[in-house]
Amino acid sequence: MSDFKTQARAAEQAMRDVFPATPLQRNVHLSERFGADIYLKREDLSPVRSYKIRGAMNAMRKQPDQELFVCASAGNHAQGVAFMCRHMGRRGVIFMPVTTPQQKIQKTRMFGGDNIEIHLVGDYFDVCLAAAQEWCAQEGGHFLSPFDDADVIEGQASIAVEIEEQLGKAPDHVLLPVGGGGMSAGVSSWFGEEVHSLFVEPDGGACLRAALAAGKPVPLDTVDTFVDGAAVGRIGDMPFDILKNVPLPDVLAISEDRICATIIEMLNVEGIVLEPAGALSVEALQDVRSWIRGKTVVCVTSGGNFDFERLPEVKERAQRYSGVKKYFILRLPQRPGALKEFLGILGPEDDIARFEYMKKSARNFGSVLIGIETKRPENFEQLFARLDAAGMTYTDITRDETLAQFVI
Repeated sequence: MSDFKTQARAAEQAMRDVFPATPLQRNVHLSERFGADIYLKREDLSPVRSYKIRGAMNAMRKQPDQELFVCASAGNHAQGVAFMCRHMGRRGVIFMPVTTPQQKIQKTRMFGGDNIEIHLVGDYFDVCLAAAQEWCAQEGGHFLSPFDDADVIEGQASIAVEIEEQLGKAPDHVLLPVGGGGMSAGVSSWFGEEVHSLFVEPDGGACLRAALAAGKPVPLDTVDTFVDGAAVGRIGDMPFDILKNVPLPDVLAISEDRICATIIEMLNVEGIVLEPAGALSVEALQDVRSWIRGKTVVCVTSGGNFDFERLPEVKERAQRYSGVKKYFILRLPQRPGALKEFLGILGPEDDIARFEYMKKSARNFGSVLIGIETKRPENFEQLFARLDAAGMTYTDITRDETLAQFVI
């Protein structure tokens, strides 16, 4: 057994003093849909509802004389560090982006109690990271990276140790969400070439794909913070050194709207609460359908720290992605009966979700912002055909992200 595997196994055994192994559950719904044995490694059921407690614990247990730990996190690493600070009686100073969901900030305070203090800095993780490192350099303490740390990577590899023990063998495929790369590097290192590792990123934070294309870690020009648990602008140096030979086809980028559809499905069908990053691996199954048929597959559901105040936005994005909700601007004649004519064009399953119109003086036509929900995507083809036949002018703005940011 390699030294890395020996250390990862030791980390996994040490964790049993703090929390039990997270469940590995065969999912009947997904298995039947994709014709495979699909298991969910439920990291969303850890004490902090994410796998981040693993890396934090392993790194902190290797610093027995250190009293102060400093970290930067979009939420889950912060909770892991906070939990372990309280458990081990250490002091923690935690930097989080201002845009971090309130649920994660509150949970971090709850886990850490009087052992931690929180600083909210910057809109993006990378700004927050720089602030934390600067504070640590000035004030002292041990900086605990969420992913760019050998001990953290080793701790995250304990996920793979548990999967192999719980399954009784290595799976054929494992789907791993990627943020800064610590967990995906640790798990894929444990399994090696025996298991086909697939790496899943959000479109708005595809830092592994960018690094592979450039041959080195590079900063992304922009980062979409919606998938906050994986919205990292630059993959870590240590994880990339492990992942630098990953074939590009094994790196999957998933749109944020697609992720929303999976969050809603897993909540409604399975009663499983996943945060956006936690849904990445499950959503990617449809992209590798042909690869996994008849195989044993493990999806790591990396976190379940979902702020339910975000649910309306998630539902909205899921509906737009699945095609059952659209927005369009209708050019409506400013005369009596025009609105009634439009209402008569709607189908029996079409429901008006939004309607904004203000009559303009001295104009023959006015613009109406309309949102329509329906039960089946094909209903819109029929609706637009009836609008065309009636000679009505309209513009579908559902996929116009610039307009959507302002009006939807």
